[in-house]
Amino acid sequence: MRYIANTGADRRAMLAAIGLSSLEELFHDIPQEVKDRFQPLELTVRSEMEVAQVLKELVTLNSCQQSSISFLGGGVYDHYIPSVVSHITSRSEFYTAYTPYQPELSQGTLTTMFEFQTLVCELTGMEVANASIYDGASALAEGVLMAKRIVGNGRVAAAQSLFPHYRRVLDTYCWAAGIKVIEIPYTNAGTCDLTALPQDLSSLVIQTPNAFGVIEELKGVKERLKDALLIVVTNPISLGILAPPGQFRADIVIGEGQPLGIPASFGGPFLGLFATRERYLRQMPGRLTAQTVDAEGKIGYTMAIQTREQHIRRERATSNICTNSQLCALAATVYLASLGADGLHELATLNLEKAHYLAQRITALPGYRLAFEAPFFNEFAVRVPTDPQAIRARLKEERILLDDPRFLSALGAPNTLRFAVTEKRTKDELDRLVELLEAM
Repeated sequence: MRYIANTGADRRAMLAAIGLSSLEELFHDIPQEVKDRFQPLELTVRSEMEVAQVLKELVTLNSCQQSSISFLGGGVYDHYIPSVVSHITSRSEFYTAYTPYQPELSQGTLTTMFEFQTLVCELTGMEVANASIYDGASALAEGVLMAKRIVGNGRVAAAQSLFPHYRRVLDTYCWAAGIKVIEIPYTNAGTCDLTALPQDLSSLVIQTPNAFGVIEELKGVKERLKDALLIVVTNPISLGILAPPGQFRADIVIGEGQPLGIPASFGGPFLGLFATRERYLRQMPGRLTAQTVDAEGKIGYTMAIQTREQHIRRERATSNICTNSQLCALAATVYLASLGADGLHELATLNLEKAHYLAQRITALPGYRLAFEAPFFNEFAVRVPTDPQAIRARLKEERILLDDPRFLSALGAPNTLRFAVTEKRTKDELDRLVELLEAM
């Protein structure tokens, strides 16, 4: 649908309806120092064709539009997306459909939601999964709130090696909910230091692979927690070769579904994965689709659980999240179905092998060494001999993109760069990166 601007009469009528006379009154709560930062756009009148051409020129200024080589990681990865994903998700019955509020009329959407939940359970080794949450960070925060409801304790331990943006979202949720977050440091190997684990907790949050790419050892962790819940944050692609967290008695498994057929898209949309044990089903946030039979005995699907404020009493609601990332969940469902178990295993193996090849090449250079010796998956941290910002800037000139080293500095890892390697990176690209580093 093309944009149709409001007329002056439209604006005056809407303002009058809320007792205002001008747009200035509408925005009077915005601090003046913020308003002072506004700059007039100084737009000139142009035809639609001219505007389209200007926008096309602006797009080409983005370095990612000019065949940059991405080694960006930290939760968002540059994976190949099979064409079947966009072919299915672009169909009008999926692309334009609103998340169902009358589920009996939305059997196609409910079917894909059920399939998505099933695939998440298979990936994570858990018993139930919801139909998705907004993103991995909010899924983690919802998991911590869920643990508090179950255990009745306002203390959560969180590994220092979480992605920083996950930690910021977690801190915001916990501040509002009166939950104390206790940070657990990492060892010299880059793994969570469980010897520093306090008692009397509602949950422990541990990420594997973590912000350094390091794979955490989950065996025996649950046994240390007594009544506290084990919340594991994971990369779904890594589960193609790593044992699922459910195998280690995890209570809640969280993940970011972006690697499953969703482009990075300059920061969204994302897809929060959330799975748990069946005994905690009534405390799980979000919505859940179930399979049933109709009056004629035919298989059908229904929205079985929606424990949110709009459906049950507010004091019993598990979350104020009102929907799920259905189109992204559909993309993940198509992606996983197209790969199959063997394809996911092969994909994860490619990520692992290519990352280790690059790590070996880089650490053979003088002054470069792995920041941590523990096993890693498809990204790794490297201590560098010179200013990491300067290295990053120089590589960017060659259209090679790296994460900002300040992310790792904030985690206590200065002079460190992180490299994420996916199946898309060719041997020539990896060797070129090493050659550029060697020439600096």
